[in-house]
Amino acid sequence: MAISPARTYVLFTQQACGYGTLLMDRGQTIPIASFILAFVTFLAMLLLRVDVFLSLAILGVWTGSLILAAGRPPESSKVVVEQDFTIDSIRKLIENSSTPVIVTEKNVIAIANATARRLMGEHIVGQDARVVFRQPEAIRLIAENRNGRAMVRGIVRRQDIWEVNRQVVGANLAIIELMNQTAEADISRAHTDFVANASHELRTPLASILGYVETLSESVESLDSPTSKRFLGTIEREGRRLQSLISDLMSLSRVEAEKHDLPSERIMLSKLVERAARDAAGGDRIERLTFDLAADPSVLGDAQQLEQLVRNLVDNALKYGHADAPISVKLDVTPGLHARLAVVDEGEGIAQEHIPHLTRRFYRTDPGRSRASGGTGLGLAIVKHIVERHRGRLDITSELGKGTRVIVRIPQADQAPAVEPDDDAQGIQPAPEKLS
Repeated sequence: MAISPARTYVLFTQQACGYGTLLMDRGQTIPIASFILAFVTFLAMLLLRVDVFLSLAILGVWTGSLILAAGRPPESSKVVVEQDFTIDSIRKLIENSSTPVIVTEKNVIAIANATARRLMGEHIVGQDARVVFRQPEAIRLIAENRNGRAMVRGIVRRQDIWEVNRQVVGANLAIIELMNQTAEADISRAHTDFVANASHELRTPLASILGYVETLSESVESLDSPTSKRFLGTIEREGRRLQSLISDLMSLSRVEAEKHDLPSERIMLSKLVERAARDAAGGDRIERLTFDLAADPSVLGDAQQLEQLVRNLVDNALKYGHADAPISVKLDVTPGLHARLAVVDEGEGIAQEHIPHLTRRFYRTDPGRSRASGGTGLGLAIVKHIVERHRGRLDITSELGKGTRVIVRIPQADQAPAVEPDDDAQGIQPAPEKLS
């Protein structure tokens, strides 16, 4: 029985729709354009009077090939294998971490990595973590067996501040990470102290200036000439002190901002040291200076900052040395090929307990005497930062009744900067150094 082209079209459409539905159910792409091309070819064969059965056979083979080509094997299901944490696997993972890490099993310390053992001691392994930390906030965090953070103090030293980060990793296992927050706390406290001290130092001369100006303005007719001159002298002195304080604050800010930038200018020190020392002494104190510039080493430095360093050291020696005693300024080269500048006075000296704090901002061994002499309390703090920027070393030694010696060593221009800046807050090495 012959099949009409219309009937053939209907059968093909039903077949294609059936396969299309099946393919869509399987999430596969249907090659519609290829099916249309196959059907057009089938119609063309009919129009050319090709045998209907042969045409249907070709169409069937063609569409079947298209269906097979469009099909793809079903995706294999992914098998997720959950791997439990074990003591051995965690030990290998954390042993060489630079952060102190502790693993507890039922709140007992089962593992402490090398950093934690160095920090807290080998004995902590096997102890109850709550006994090790001894802080209510940390004990509560461990006892409640939950994830969280706690701040603890005094794990190693009394002033230390540590953040304890606890994460549960199993039914009985938890990892405790210790993060040292001491430096951040010290920086915050230093900033707070600096603002408080600077505000106090600025208010003191301003109060004097405003008080004397108010007195002069209200009693201009009743004050005699000597009293007025004395008041004006005080105003001028306090104004100059205020000017010096602001200048030193700006200098300290600039030096701190640049202390990580290595200077690159080659500078011969002999003439610079002599010129800066004479500027610090001025015409009325120049006779007190004695120079011993046995060498003229060159350094890679910042000329302006090095001059400021010399001026500050010489000015301090002139202020706090005996009025009739000489100030020695010596420049030579150490056996380690560093340029060495020494400023020595013959004053009252400084007690040993004050020496580690001398380069702190606004620190004074005798506040009344320092303010009377016009000191701002920032001179040695500026010196410390200049020395650090030049990768040098600052040594201060003193003996009561005999005087103070300040020594600055800076690598010569042809030498590697072997002396790194000190990490402690003062940057002072109190051990005495003999001058050759």
